[in-house]
Order: sequence, then C-alpha cells, then structure tokens
Amino acid sequence: MNYVFLKACRGEAVPYTPVWIMRQAGRYLKQYQKIRKKVDFLTLCKTPELAAEVTIQPIDALGVDAAILFSDILIPVEAMGMKLEFFEKKGPVLNPPIRIEASIKKLAVPNPEEDMNFVLETIKILRRKLNGKVPLIGFSGAPLTMATYMIEGGTSKNFLQTKRMIFQTPDLYASLMDKVTQTVIEYLKSQIKAGAQAVQLFDTWAGVLSPGDYKKFALPYVKRVIDELKSQTSDFRPQTSKIPIIYFVGECAGLLEEIKTCGADVIGIDWRINIDDAIKRLGSNFSVQGNLDPCALFLPKDKIRERVKEVLSRASFARGHIFNLGHGVLPETPVENVVAMVEMVHRLSRK
Repeated sequence: MNYVFLKACRGEAVPYTPVWIMRQAGRYLKQYQKIRKKVDFLTLCKTPELAAEVTIQPIDALGVDAAILFSDILIPVEAMGMKLEFFEKKGPVLNPPIRIEASIKKLAVPNPEEDMNFVLETIKILRRKLNGKVPLIGFSGAPLTMATYMIEGGTSKNFLQTKRMIFQTPDLYASLMDKVTQTVIEYLKSQIKAGAQAVQLFDTWAGVLSPGDYKKFALPYVKRVIDELKSQTSDFRPQTSKIPIIYFVGECAGLLEEIKTCGADVIGIDWRINIDDAIKRLGSNFSVQGNLDPCALFLPKDKIRERVKEVLSRASFARGHIFNLGHGVLPETPVENVVAMVEMVHRLSRK
C-alpha cells in the first residue's frame, strides 16, 4: 500500500509530500461527466458500484495519494427524515426547514447499517478494488455545517435563520445539535467499521461564526465527535485509535486558537491564510492539510509551479503536511493542470 498519506497524517517521516484534492471525483473529469449523463446525483451517491467507480476515477487519472469516498455531506440529513433534492445551479434543497421544536422531535438518529447501507457497501467495494493502492478516506459534514443546511433549507449567504436560532432559542439549537452530533458519530463509526482508513469532518460554514460563538456553539460538538471516535470505551477502539481524523474549517483564519483544541490529528487549512502562519498558531501537535487556492489551477503551468513550491516551502516545518487545495476543485478546472499540480507536488517535495 501507498502509506505516505497515512504517515503524514500521523506526523511520521515520508519520502515526499502526499497530495489529494477535495472534490477530486467530480465534474471537471470527463469520466465523471459520462456517468452523470446516465443518472442523477443522488442516484449516483446511492448506487455503490457507480459511486465506487467515480471514487476511483481520479486515482487513475491524477495519481493522487488517497481516495475519498464519493458521496454528499447531506446523505445523513436525508436519513434523519428530511426531504433532500438537488437542483442544477441551485444546489441542495431540504424541506421543510428545521426551525421549531416539533420538527426536531420528528428527526431520527438513523442506523447507518439500515438507513445508509449503500454508503457502507461503497466503502467495502472500494477496499476490494483499491486493493491497497492508496488509502480510503471516509467523511461527514461536521455538526454545525450539517445543521446550517437543515435550518436554512439549503445554502445561504448570511445564515440568518441559523444565527437567529443560536441567539434567540439556544436550547432549541442545542436540541437539534445533539441529534445531528449523534448522527455524525454513528455515521463515521460505521464508515470506519466498513473499511475507511481515515475520516474527514467538513466544517465548511464554521467560519461564519465569531471566535466566541464558534467556541460555544460549534466546537463542543466537534470535540464530542472526535472524542467518541478516539474514546477508550468505543466499541471500535482497536480501529478508531489508528484512524487519522482530519478537521477542515472554511475561513479558518479567525478561529485557529479555538480549533487547536478540537483533538483532530490533521487540520485542513483554506487558502485565505498563509499556511506557515496557520502552523505557528496551531502549534506542533497537528499535521496540516492544504492550502492552494483552487483558482490557482487556472494559471499557466509555470505559475502553478511557483504557487505549489511556495505552499510546500511554507509548510516545510509542520509536523506533517498533506498537500491539498484550500477548498474543492472547481468544475471548470482544466484536468491537465490538476495532473501537473500533483506531479509538481511529488517532484518538488521528494526528499
């Protein structure tokens, strides 16, 4: 197996900097577009053979050092009882939005093996097909980010409904977050049991909170997830104790002092802060992941090389570094530039 990614997560010595890309299985790949012409997005997520095929596509096409499960962070929300639909150019829509106590009471904490078994089957297929070529990353949305979609009914520009619930009815918010957090815990445990070799928590929208509000209304639930996965009393202790946990926060620059208490093994850094500044503020207990601006992949290749070299240089003193973008690869990105970036990371970082 290519263990470089897992070793970097743990801060062990590696022969070169490993690289994978958020949303590496997606619309910028012709192979993916071919499959999407035949099925809608949710059907693709829920068909294990197709989801596994899409997951593997970038491994072959790009030469990255890890695979990440093809799915969507809102799959567990649907399993909790909300109606989930995806619309072109609009994104996900959840109905009805969760804003009153009665709606929260109706939500279930799903059993992943019954309600999301297609995800677990995808993981099992992937472990067989990857056959040790690269490790497999499972994932979930972090509790706050999942809750924002549930409260807003989809994406949002100002997260007014979420903040209104937090500020005006904090007990109601806590009740919702308890259910969401337990759902995330059970979902990630089941992914690990099925064969995921690392897991990532995506907290895409945590950066919309002030440091004080993040510390009070988001971080405790992240800690609960991570503590449970690493707990001595966990049913899956022999597996989870060895499973690296990556925590990615969108617009993390204002929150790093709080984030460093989360307990994760790796902190994902977006592109809005120099990664060396983030490392200094986080301290030496973490590996870091990131943080090339996704739009840098539209530069000429010589300029991409300069940007890659800069990120590698700035991250050179980290406990461990996994190269990634500061967010997901954009659908319009030229594939040849992504391939070139991966090759540059490997070549420029080789010891």
